[in-house]
Amino acid sequence: MEHIQTQSEWEREMSVKIIRFIRSELYLDLRYLDLALSALIPESDSSLKTFATDGIYLKYPDAHILRLFKDNPRFLNRAFLHSLLHCIFSHLWLAGSHIPSVWNISCDIAVEYVIDHMNCPSTSRILTWSRQQIYHSLEKEPYISAAVIYRAIAEFDETQLLALQTEFYTDDHCYWPMQNQQSALPQNAKDQWDKIARQTRMNQELQGREATDGEQLLAAQIKAGRSRRSYRDFLKKFSILREELHLDPDEFDINFYTYGFRFYKNMPLIEPLEAREVRKIQEFVIVIDTSGSTNGDLVKNFLRETFEILHQKERFFTKCRVRIIQCDEHVRSDQLIEDLSRCDQLIEHFTLIGGGGTNFCPAFSYVNDLMQQGFISHLDGLLYFTDGRGIYPQKKPPYQTAFLYLEDYDEFNVPSWAMRLRLEPEEFSTKNRRQL
Repeated sequence: MEHIQTQSEWEREMSVKIIRFIRSELYLDLRYLDLALSALIPESDSSLKTFATDGIYLKYPDAHILRLFKDNPRFLNRAFLHSLLHCIFSHLWLAGSHIPSVWNISCDIAVEYVIDHMNCPSTSRILTWSRQQIYHSLEKEPYISAAVIYRAIAEFDETQLLALQTEFYTDDHCYWPMQNQQSALPQNAKDQWDKIARQTRMNQELQGREATDGEQLLAAQIKAGRSRRSYRDFLKKFSILREELHLDPDEFDINFYTYGFRFYKNMPLIEPLEAREVRKIQEFVIVIDTSGSTNGDLVKNFLRETFEILHQKERFFTKCRVRIIQCDEHVRSDQLIEDLSRCDQLIEHFTLIGGGGTNFCPAFSYVNDLMQQGFISHLDGLLYFTDGRGIYPQKKPPYQTAFLYLEDYDEFNVPSWAMRLRLEPEEFSTKNRRQL
């Protein structure tokens, strides 16, 4: 007997066709987004009232899609692009310790600001007075990103925040990973969007014409998202592959093991493997810039956050060594930690020593001397926490190096061999979070 299509089945089929049509319309205006436009998998979700994404699926209510396509198709295009740009800008993975409600508003404003400056026929709309006012106030900043907007509106009262939320709300962020549930979303989703973001920038550069204002803003926010990627993810770059004593579940066969006990009573037939190769950190150096521009509370909070990450079993080998070096234009202090359980005690009594000018070279010379003398044997990496205004070494050291900045820095002065990461002060803030 031939199946008779139900109303819900028809709506689901039509909504998928509408999503394909939206992609086609956006592609005609924004060809450099071709890879991104097909990255999210459409999925019906009747619990929603608008679009939502988790970085893998684009979720939507069928009935809402059909109604909007009939009444306001241009808004539907904007909503689709809105969710897509959240992924390209890595908003889903950069919440950190920001207040979730304020961060959500900041991300929405950042995305809408870009869309409103694209001047695309398929997404253009008249700017409301409220939008013009908030955009005008933000344009006083050297650049605009979700993190910059967050700082600008963090002290707004509930009435002001509600007005912004009403004006800029477009999609639902209910599937974004919460700050204490970062592992809920597969890591490969974030990695995939990092690749898509890079490809989008390359496609823009290959267009062979001068970028419009909207395209320049999009490229700037992609760059901002990459430079503000998760600090936890960044630390993974310093992990190395070594053997660690541990049962390897991939190599251990429980059948043979129990077979020996059945026949020999107290002797397994095959001993379990006691080592496996893992990527972790064994020896690490953290250099703190103690020049006059360094804030003591931020340094303490930075150390606390760093040790919390490193203290996790999957980050560090059982036997590890961490050095905390303080340096302005001279090395002022060197503290060696071999027991991560002592970190809290160290941070509690930590005081900055120095206050002079900034010169990065003495710290590198000091670490190199320690290596030559045998005090450091397997250095996996060096982190330099600084404001960025100082003298960099010209020669590449024989270990991975990263400079961490809490404010904008001159990229042209940073040596090509050094990694760099622009952090946000809110990531290391001790303020109580407000739940609005």
